[in-house]
Amino acid sequence: MKIVYFTVTGQTRRFIKKLGSEFESYEINPASEFPEITEPFVLITPTYEDAITEPVRDFLDYAENANYLKGIVGTGNRNFAQLFIFTAKNLAEEYDTPIIYAFEFNGTSKDVSNFKKAVKKLES
Repeated sequence: MKIVYFTVTGQTRRFIKKLGSEFESYEINPASEFPEITEPFVLITPTYEDAITEPVRDFLDYAENANYLKGIVGTGNRNFAQLFIFTAKNLAEEYDTPIIYAFEFNGTSKDVSNFKKAVKKLES
């Protein structure tokens, strides 16, 4: 399954690198034209105010991209309590898509393993 992700500080990109070459990935870059995704994908998004993560919605709303969204993964800081992964929670509700995993910052080796299991479960 393809992994689509957004990063502001580079934390999410560092997590993607920990995944190795097992998954094809695409980084949402607001400065570039969005591609049309025509295969199932998982979205990884950090937690920020809506204005900062607006490129994620723009990407999902481009062409038929949202139709291929199968799961959302949120990243953030658990110190923010109920605000932890609120961007992922909002997107999950808005696009009627399940949150399949959540992790802090750039994730641990356990997060990498659990993420892979969650994606594999979606694929089956």
